[in-house]
Amino acid sequence: MPRIVGVDVPNDKPVWIALTYIHGIGRYTAERILKEAAIERDVRAGKLNEDEVSRIAQIIDRDYIVEGQLRRQISQNVTRLRDIACYRGIRHRRGLPVRGQQTQSNARTRKGPRKTVAGKKGVKEMR
Repeated sequence: MPRIVGVDVPNDKPVWIALTYIHGIGRYTAERILKEAAIERDVRAGKLNEDEVSRIAQIIDRDYIVEGQLRRQISQNVTRLRDIACYRGIRHRRGLPVRGQQTQSNARTRKGPRKTVAGKKGVKEMR
């Protein structure tokens, strides 16, 4: 398994797919990196030699924010929104959807499993 920027990418996948295992690199970005490194996209990641792996790692280090640094940056952005108490920050705090999705019938991913509230029972007349 080639190790690129601290991530073991799978041997058996084409290199453009294997690069997407790095947090912060999607398919489009992977294609751009390979084009710049002059590597064919369909080569299996296990077949890359040390020179090609180092070229890819060098391009990623130079031009992209990935892995831990990206996670830290996203976390800081969310913390800033929470601290200034803007609408988006309040939605993050409450664990609700941030980007305007409806919540009456959906949003189970953000809200978690349903919390059933028991309905009121009718008061029976005593005779």
